[in-house]
Amino acid sequence: MTIRTCLRAAIAALALGAAFITPARAEVSEVRISKGFGILYLPLIVMQDQQFLEKRAKAAGLGDIKVSWLMLDGGNVINDAMMAGTLDFAGTGAPGFVTLWAKAKGIPGVEVVGVSGMSSTSLWLMSNKPELKALKDFTTADKIALPGIKTSLAAVVLQMIAAKEFGDAAYAKMDPMTVSLPHPEALAALIGGKTEIKAHFTSPPFQYIEAKSPGIHRVLNSVDYLGNLTLDVTFAPKKFVDANPKMTQAFIDAMDDATALIAKDKKLAAEIFAKSSKVKVDAAEVQEMIEDKDARFTATPEGVMQFAEFMHKAGSIKVKPAKWSDMFVPQLAGRSGS
Repeated sequence: MTIRTCLRAAIAALALGAAFITPARAEVSEVRISKGFGILYLPLIVMQDQQFLEKRAKAAGLGDIKVSWLMLDGGNVINDAMMAGTLDFAGTGAPGFVTLWAKAKGIPGVEVVGVSGMSSTSLWLMSNKPELKALKDFTTADKIALPGIKTSLAAVVLQMIAAKEFGDAAYAKMDPMTVSLPHPEALAALIGGKTEIKAHFTSPPFQYIEAKSPGIHRVLNSVDYLGNLTLDVTFAPKKFVDANPKMTQAFIDAMDDATALIAKDKKLAAEIFAKSSKVKVDAAEVQEMIEDKDARFTATPEGVMQFAEFMHKAGSIKVKPAKWSDMFVPQLAGRSGS
């Protein structure tokens, strides 16, 4: 056998061997994240401003990643985007996530999983009609604006309040009055007072802006009925999490970084929010909202099972988790969530 023939044989053997070696698959170098309007999304807003995910990903050996941010409001819109494959991580109301988790559970390639908790605060039902002092005063002509009917955070919280006010069987009593409208547009409609919108079920800063506007009053506060619950969470397609464990951990770490900044420097967090807000708001006023006794920011889910239990009882989800951690990534299992 000639030397050339031997070299050819060796090269062929190396090539054949390489074909049977499965290379370590690189994780994604770009992630797409959605956030919404309001103080509930403050951890994501801080994460974006401080580039915490980029820093954590680099520290994890993932190199320089690109993070694309989308502004989506309302559980239905976010769920559709996730199912269409245009999102990797999404911030959303806990009920919207629970709905999608239950619907997609056990379906390969479609399943979603919670990645972190995010925030909780009070939701206020604000009205520009003096006669509306309690839920019992509303008629079908009194439209309530919220980000998405039936499945959005505000919609489900309103159902839970209605169940306490009118009885479990009447949880959907307010549904016919609700209309889907992003918070900034709902705020403008309520303050303008020239539309069918007579109330707005909303979160900070919108409720605070409305409370200071002439002719607008508060009908109720969600915390008075339900206590403090994690209202917004982040989630992702399970297939993305499974394929990108380092990126997922980097995201959780970045969320912890963001909530730690909020806890340590509320003034800076308020300034970050104010400069990113779609409605004009003073940083000092935002700081007051962050310091409100009902405002909490943590990556650990708290009270999410309360949503799951209500939604299962109401029939809006068919699959109920046995415990909160069933809905979230294993990295959170050791935390004292609920």
